Amino acid sequence: MAQTAAEQGKRARELLLTAATQLIGDLGWTAVSTRLVAERAGVRPGVVHYHFPSMQALLREAAMSAIGQMVDAVGPMLRQAPSTTDGVDALLSMLDGFTGTDPESLLFSETYLAATRDEHLRVALGALVERFRADVSGWLHAHGHVDPDGTAVLLLAALDGFVLHKALNPGLSVETIRPAWHRLVATPGK
Repeated sequence: MAQTAAEQGKRARELLLTAATQLIGDLGWTAVSTRLVAERAGVRPGVVHYHFPSMQALLREAAMSAIGQMVDAVGPMLRQAPSTTDGVDALLSMLDGFTGTDPESLLFSETYLAATRDEHLRVALGALVERFRADVSGWLHAHGHVDPDGTAVLLLAALDGFVLHKALNPGLSVETIRPAWHRLVATPGK
């Protein structure tokens, strides 16, 4: 069955977003061009600017969509954890999948760096980080933690830092930080 023009347009847009996400990790934010995205997506270069007002807008949307999907998975995962120890173990299992040089790690690193120079991206990424922090803080609060907000900030900074360090030291393991994380989220009397 033939696709309608709207379906073709939607598919082309999805291909462009996927291509841009991949290229950010493969080449770095500033090396991604209209030609490269179009080539990777299998479309003509003019299609890029038909769907997005600029390359920066395409890169922003691609990165925010990919990172948003990862952030959205955290809240439900934590709510299913019966204890803070189980929640930490779930977070660490997720973290263990990052090598620091895998496509997702590179996408995060490139996006964080680009956000220091792009106000729109900084605001969008800040909102995602805040949503992630709120999920972690709410989960800690539900488990009676004495300082859920401060601990959530610390945990998220540690997540980011661990991924950056893992790129420099691939042998680094979550097992190194597991006991400290368990102590950090421990609730007195429980």
